[in-house]
Amino acid sequence: MTTDSRDLARRLRRDVVRMTHLGKASHVGSCLSIADVLAVLYSDVLRVDPSGPADPNRDRLIMSKGHAAAVLYAVLAERGFFDREILDTYYQDGSPLAGHVTANMPGVDHSTGSLGHGLSVAAGIALGAKRDGQDLRAYAILSDGECDEGSIWEPILFAAHHRLDNLIAIVDYNKIQSLEAVDKTLALEPFAGKWRAFGWHTIEIDGHDHDAIRAALERLPNEPGKPSCVIAHTVKGKGVSFMEQSVLWHYRPPDAGEYEAALAELGGAP
Repeated sequence: MTTDSRDLARRLRRDVVRMTHLGKASHVGSCLSIADVLAVLYSDVLRVDPSGPADPNRDRLIMSKGHAAAVLYAVLAERGFFDREILDTYYQDGSPLAGHVTANMPGVDHSTGSLGHGLSVAAGIALGAKRDGQDLRAYAILSDGECDEGSIWEPILFAAHHRLDNLIAIVDYNKIQSLEAVDKTLALEPFAGKWRAFGWHTIEIDGHDHDAIRAALERLPNEPGKPSCVIAHTVKGKGVSFMEQSVLWHYRPPDAGEYEAALAELGGAP
């Protein structure tokens, strides 16, 4: 099924502000920055089917930035992997939707939250698929702050060595991590150059331009024998003016007034 990705992204943002408001949960800004990428992936790119989630040849997606759980749950519900009503229980006692991505829901391929490990999991999936002759692609969505972790650079080396051209890393480069700007915490630049030096086909895109996202992800592998890295330049809190480019919204949930104001900017109730 093909869904209009821009409309889906708007719905995801509305879902996220509602979920984080009701659950008094963190990471709304991190969810909003990656919403466009997820909308394109689940509308036009990923080979997944809610009616057959156990298909061994389906694509795999590892949300390595596991704190952006709300938006992953939202897109899975929007695409029919589970009932949308469950979203309103996010982060609450007894809910199956934990504050970090947990693989107890249909469509979730791996539990994440401890940063720096998701790319290793995706690389292992990609290598196993190569050796088993499976036609699948493994995607890992990373945060920029996560790339401070040394454990990220091990699978970057590993994937290039094993020529895993069925592996795609997407970096949500929103320039803000938990308490400060990325370049003031541990500078990553020249970021794309580092990936290229490690043997990856690397491109940089506007992570809110749906046509650019689609073009970057539809033509895989970008270079035979090389894993691909897509550095998506994004805005933390994208879509809600008072949340954009603010470190405050890494941890703060929207209160009642902020929730209503955010919804108004996003086109109304989900």
